[in-house]
Amino acid sequence: MGKFISYLKTTSFRNNFIAAILTVVVILLIAFFSLRYYTKHGQGLSVPALKGLAFTQAVSKLEALGLRYEVDSVYVMDSPPGIVIDQDPDPNTFVKDNRTIYLTINSGLAPNVKFPDILDKPLKQALGMLENFGLKLGDTTYKADVSRDVVLGTSFGGQEIRVGETLPKGSRIDLVLGDGRGNELVDIPELVGLTKDEALFALRNGTTLNIGIISYEGTITDSATAVVIRQTPAVTDSLTQVKMGTPVNITLSNK
Repeated sequence: MGKFISYLKTTSFRNNFIAAILTVVVILLIAFFSLRYYTKHGQGLSVPALKGLAFTQAVSKLEALGLRYEVDSVYVMDSPPGIVIDQDPDPNTFVKDNRTIYLTINSGLAPNVKFPDILDKPLKQALGMLENFGLKLGDTTYKADVSRDVVLGTSFGGQEIRVGETLPKGSRIDLVLGDGRGNELVDIPELVGLTKDEALFALRNGTTLNIGIISYEGTITDSATAVVIRQTPAVTDSLTQVKMGTPVNITLSNK
């Protein structure tokens, strides 16, 4: 033990100890500066703002900066197809050369959705259901009914649409709503002697009654000139008014 303590006091030990410390310091400095050089410390590229650009424009900007990219796509209503709607990292973020930038593109191809059951639902509830399914409100028309602003009919592109049918997301759905006046009475119009078009015009514009069953009697030589020879309901001594929305059946003939 005494010899070891004596050795610690020698010039040789001190020189070796100092040399060892210097060696460690040099190794640490080399490692530190090598790491700074390898990672290009303090250097980087600012990620450009790509949202709202066409895909080709975004790619041109990234390639000009030496950045890579990967693409995903989703469908977003009311956005042009092929537009960048999201990016990662965010704009103005500093990144290294050859960094991958992740782009989300609007595909423009609407997925199909199933039509929900909105019949007999209040308008406010029906609109919420349509929105949840990615559908929009189209035109609204009213018909006589005791319920007000309740969905009585639905159509898409002029065709009736039923629950569970598929249609593109973002489609506009036309609704027929009740006007809340179904218990009101209106006068029965006199249709006998009118052509079919005249009778339809009289029902749609002069009253709030609907056309019912259209039938023909005898040989019809010209449907345009055929006139109404009977209607149901018709004006009688005991019946002059019916409820709004009541269908009126007519029989046409060329006689």
